[in-house]
Amino acid sequence: MKTLSFLFSIVFVFVLSSFVSHDHGYHVGDTATDFKLKNVDGKMVSLTDYEDAKGFIVTFTCNHCPYAVMYEDRLIALHNKYSDLGYHVVAINPNDPEVKPGDSYEAMQERSKDKGFPFVYLFDEGQKVYPVYGATKTPHVYLLDSERTVKYIGAIDDSPKDEEAVEEKYLENAIMALEAGKNPDPSSTKAIGCSIKTK
Repeated sequence: MKTLSFLFSIVFVFVLSSFVSHDHGYHVGDTATDFKLKNVDGKMVSLTDYEDAKGFIVTFTCNHCPYAVMYEDRLIALHNKYSDLGYHVVAINPNDPEVKPGDSYEAMQERSKDKGFPFVYLFDEGQKVYPVYGATKTPHVYLLDSERTVKYIGAIDDSPKDEEAVEEKYLENAIMALEAGKNPDPSSTKAIGCSIKTK
């Protein structure tokens, strides 16, 4: 009788788990809600501030993560190449500075100045935005179109550690697909980086 009861419990848990989703955040095709976050210049920024936008390269990144640092110059290059086409880099630091003091707002200001970031670098104070997106890494990229529809999620390219070894420019290919009126393929890849720091 005990064995039968145990087996029933296992089956019940399995069936229940099939109905409960553990997948959080945006998926390709979802519409992202707007936000208002503080930029390193002290101004509050939202996506609706970009009146000419054809799309947004929303990138969760930070100061301390080696992977995020390796992509800083590539993000600058993406901004320089695509902002005139209407695709704006929107960098967001999702980390809790009490866990990683090197990712404090003041440290963000210093990093932005040192690197000469030409794009906004926003602080997700209270960590309210990154869970909505479902970001788990730094960097983690979400390409949105002008209607804020999520078109691509994942990595910038296939070679975090060596830009010269890049074979697949996932994000740039996704942007080019949108420019051609097509859906990106692939529309998602695995983000490679450091875990987002939270208590």
